[in-house]
Amino acid sequence: MISYDDFLKVDMRVGRVTKVEDFPKVRNPSYKFEVDFGDEVGVKRSCAQLTNYTKDELTGRQVVAVVNFPQKNIAGFISEVLILGVDMEGGVVSLLQPRNEAIIGARVY
Repeated sequence: MISYDDFLKVDMRVGRVTKVEDFPKVRNPSYKFEVDFGDEVGVKRSCAQLTNYTKDELTGRQVVAVVNFPQKNIAGFISEVLILGVDMEGGVVSLLQPRNEAIIGARVY
């Protein structure tokens, strides 16, 4: 069990995907992302195995991401945030996202 204070240490925010590119340098099919989290957090980069979505489907979509993990070097690409998703049948990932349009940069609680 963790305390509510422990949960609050994980800074999850809503952002909007502004750019999606192929990422051929990695072993598993992935995309590189730029996500805008508003004025407080800014634009951050990430990579994710979300190739069951097209780049057009992802661009402009709101996502939920952890924004306070340390940066991670993935095949020469610096990933700054972790876009959240959940495993689905057939080995694909479904993005976690707000049901309705949310405020960019809003904290998840």
